[in-house]
Amino acid sequence: METTFRVNQTSRNFLENFLENLSLDQLNKIPDNFKNNIIWNIGHIVVTQQLLVYKLSGLPMVVSDKLIAKYQKGTKPEEPATQKEVDEIRSLLFSTVEKAKKDYENSIFKNFMEYTTQTGNFTIHNVEEAFEFNNYHEALHVGVILQLKKFV
Repeated sequence: METTFRVNQTSRNFLENFLENLSLDQLNKIPDNFKNNIIWNIGHIVVTQQLLVYKLSGLPMVVSDKLIAKYQKGTKPEEPATQKEVDEIRSLLFSTVEKAKKDYENSIFKNFMEYTTQTGNFTIHNVEEAFEFNNYHEALHVGVILQLKKFV
């Protein structure tokens, strides 16, 4: 699992560069032929990790219901993110990974509700698979972010 957590940290470090180097307008811009923006993708990454790892384990999540409602699967930006919201997402980008690693090391993940992904071709059976699938999911969204960056 050490590699899984290292990959996740590397992904989050990469994402932080977008938050450091793009303006609020750039983070919120939805280019033509896209349905979301860079900040939505980063918020979605944070929320999805919590849903996959904590919710499916029957444990409390550290992200607010408001963030979940705004960034979960099936949503799209309805209004621009504020700087305050971007700062919150930036903080959660790292605190969620650190907490998950510590919680895993402390063996708090006792139960897991099996989950078949949206494509229907992959089932997550336990929290270890959830962490691994989360890295795959983040990589997909990093690819989307790299495409969006070309147009902002």
